[in-house]
Amino acid sequence: MLTAESRRRDFPTLEGKTYLNTAAEGIPPLAVGEALQQYFRDKQLGMDGRIPHAAQWEAAKALTAKFFGLSPAEIGICSCSSEAYNLAALALQLKPGDEVVVTDLDFPASSTPWLQPSCPATTRVWRHRNGALRIEDLVPLLNTKTRLVTVSLVSFYSGFQVALPPIVEAVRKHSPALLAVDVTQALGRVPLELAGADLIVSSTHKWILASHGGGLVGVPKERAAEWTAPAGGWFNLEDAFGPGSFETVKSKPGAASFMVGMPNYPALYAIRAALEYIRGVGVAQIDAHARPLIEHCLAELKKLPVELLTPNEPESVAGILAFKHPNAAALQARLHAANIHVMNPAGRLRVAIHGYNTAEDVERLLKELKTALTVVG
Repeated sequence: MLTAESRRRDFPTLEGKTYLNTAAEGIPPLAVGEALQQYFRDKQLGMDGRIPHAAQWEAAKALTAKFFGLSPAEIGICSCSSEAYNLAALALQLKPGDEVVVTDLDFPASSTPWLQPSCPATTRVWRHRNGALRIEDLVPLLNTKTRLVTVSLVSFYSGFQVALPPIVEAVRKHSPALLAVDVTQALGRVPLELAGADLIVSSTHKWILASHGGGLVGVPKERAAEWTAPAGGWFNLEDAFGPGSFETVKSKPGAASFMVGMPNYPALYAIRAALEYIRGVGVAQIDAHARPLIEHCLAELKKLPVELLTPNEPESVAGILAFKHPNAAALQARLHAANIHVMNPAGRLRVAIHGYNTAEDVERLLKELKTALTVVG
């Protein structure tokens, strides 16, 4: 686990700062900066640089596979989670009469492709109750026409962490649907058990502490045919330059079809370095360190005059706590002036606690928040 010494060494910009906003932007360790510098040195080799570029690409896929519980061949890396879901929509080729289930706790990337007027499917919304998703509310939405259920393992909005096995069981029992799982707010923060997921997607600039420009995609080999995106490009094609390439094209199957063009090699260097760093620290160790901090913070927030959005269920909490207040913007401004960094989107405040956070960070947040509440009312 991180020590006070390794925290200072690897995250020097955290000195004197209470950073509780990893759910929006992770602070990368210095190793990620060094990886980006290595990309630049390799890029200076010109075409010969593609040899080390390819090695970084393979290493990033192999590391992602370990976290997802898949093989490297079942991993693709595109530019962001939004691109991944739009390519997933292409792969599904939905028709009138098909149905898709989304949740109202999900980030727009995983829900809006199915809400576009051009999407012929009917979208049903699995709505939360008091910040939590209940299986008994999902089951009535499922039927023989359901083609897809998409859900976030951890909600960006309320911080609620779903229990995946009951969702898998319900989807399999009541529909022929595929199950897509967004792990952006979980990967690198909590141990993952993703058995039964048919599509796994994650951004890279949050809890894994890498850079922007990456979208991690996992497709189990038994689902490759169903998740093959018929997109134009070249990196995703079986033979983009051979005879007949201007007559017909064929996408590579599964995850490989989500990599439509030149890989974002700078991001791949950063992803490889970040995942190696997270793996070296240990996700179980990160969770063991951060979980008591978030449980304490949740208990103290319950005593304050705020409207909690995060369910009061410790087993359903990962790294995010969220609450509403009529003067949320003013609260966030006062906290930021005190060098305490939290998120203030959609009229709520969101606190994110990672492995590099400390008990002192939490106590400072609570102290300043209590003071701010007395001032702003």
